[in-house]
Amino acid sequence: MSYTPGFDPFDEQPSEAVAAEPPRKKKRRTAVVLLSFLAVVLLAGIAAGGYAFSLIHSFDSKKQSLPNSQVFPDDKDRPAKTDKSVNFLLLGSDTRADTSSGQDSTTASGRSDTMMFVHIPADRHDVTVTSIMRDTWVPIPGHGSAKINAAFSYGGIPLAVETVEGLLDTRIDHVATIDFQGFQDLVDALGGVDVTVPKPFTKAGTHYEGKMHLTGEQALWFARERHSFQDGDYQRVKDQQILMKAILNQTLSKSTLTSPTKVSNVVGDFSPYIGVDDSLSGTVLAQLGFSLRDVRGDKVHFFTLPNSGTGRSEDGQSIVKPDDAAIKAMAEALKKDDMDAFMEKYDLG
Repeated sequence: MSYTPGFDPFDEQPSEAVAAEPPRKKKRRTAVVLLSFLAVVLLAGIAAGGYAFSLIHSFDSKKQSLPNSQVFPDDKDRPAKTDKSVNFLLLGSDTRADTSSGQDSTTASGRSDTMMFVHIPADRHDVTVTSIMRDTWVPIPGHGSAKINAAFSYGGIPLAVETVEGLLDTRIDHVATIDFQGFQDLVDALGGVDVTVPKPFTKAGTHYEGKMHLTGEQALWFARERHSFQDGDYQRVKDQQILMKAILNQTLSKSTLTSPTKVSNVVGDFSPYIGVDDSLSGTVLAQLGFSLRDVRGDKVHFFTLPNSGTGRSEDGQSIVKPDDAAIKAMAEALKKDDMDAFMEKYDLG
């Protein structure tokens, strides 16, 4: 069974002048996420490649630490941890944090622009990355049903964590964020990445079609565009997954891992834009990297949380309708630490 989304005719399309506006650089603590799983999978891979000590120092000295008290909900209401798998929640806000007033990514108002759930099984055989559509209609504790990206607006990271834990009935171990500027710098530090564009479009003076080598700025446009596509945000999520695979393969390639200079540039340029819970230190990351030493690009599986297309809420909002049966099956698979069977059954990844 596969999931083919429908076109939402109610999605407003901005004028071309608005759509062509170049991406603005965010402040360092803005935490607008696209590829924050790279903060753990890619840097872990670098650690496994023999750069653990350098990684620990660079990562710990440059990353942003998010206090656990400002990241996780009250422990008494959370699912229990029953195995040695590791789960990450990756969040991004569409709001610029005002650092001058002390506001940061854990408390800023606004809605999470991107949300991903990363599962690393106990056997460390592979990794699954689940994109959660921002308009997915779910129960939000204390607020009734709403779009899942509203959880961040209602209660910051803790409520976003609680909402996803309730949806998947599984415990989240770590939270990570990265802003757009860090993502762009990462791609440039790698010397660009190669992608195959599935649906052609033109943006900011570049025509995207077929096989392309993208700079950091071009990759950012590729990952953000949705107004050129009939299925909008669905195609954007697919393009983000294509780009993540390309960055993953380039980062874990022999040409990167055998180049101390490139490794230093990747970690040094990327770490300042990463925000993680304070229990995720460079040492923990290096240990995780060693356990993932046999994982390469073909062992990282990407899919979108199963849904039944678009619709309307009772109050008229355009929403993405979750496939409750498939999500329940995913929750059971997480309990059994057997995502392979789930992905095979639902033709995912």
